[in-house]
Amino acid sequence: MTSPYRPPSPEPGFDAAAYCNTRQAAAMLGVSHRTVQLWVESGTLEAWKTAGGHRRIALASIERHVERRRQAMLDRTAPARYKVLLVDDDASTMARYEGAMSGWDLPLDVVRVGNGFEALIRIGETRPHLLVGDLSMPGVDGLRMIRTLRASEAYRDMAIVVTSGLDPATIRAMGLPDDIPVLPKPVAPEALRTAIEDALHVEVHAER
Repeated sequence: MTSPYRPPSPEPGFDAAAYCNTRQAAAMLGVSHRTVQLWVESGTLEAWKTAGGHRRIALASIERHVERRRQAMLDRTAPARYKVLLVDDDASTMARYEGAMSGWDLPLDVVRVGNGFEALIRIGETRPHLLVGDLSMPGVDGLRMIRTLRASEAYRDMAIVVTSGLDPATIRAMGLPDDIPVLPKPVAPEALRTAIEDALHVEVHAER
């Protein structure tokens, strides 16, 4: 195993062995290099830059992130029912989602909101296990909503599924985190169900 690169100390008494580079952090966390960069930018991971502009990630920060995700997994699998927040400004789309979900045997309680601003308020009130939201909405759009959540200590690990009519290249160019799945609109009911099951790790499956 390759030892972490030891950067020059940014301050006296700095322990270089307590840091690693972004690619090593990505390997430890099982995510892409870009995801690590986004987590650093959002403050999810603690890091500093060398004189050459290279990020060095605190190993303690990685350990804390792994523990937060582990605890979030436990929290998501513990409840008898799961709260899902649907966020979309199109009422007919919301009705289709709810109609499909009501026919599944999954233990879901659905809350509907029409924009990102309202979603942020309802998240604080209901503490949902999963957010399923559109990117293109008036006011606080889906991307701003997600950035706000990722910058929050309380909600940065919330499970999120994005729905969008935009093409994939445009979505990624907007800066959507790589670890968030995207369902192209119009969303097929089976694709929505699979994404929800994957996000919540729901193990109850109906006969299809």
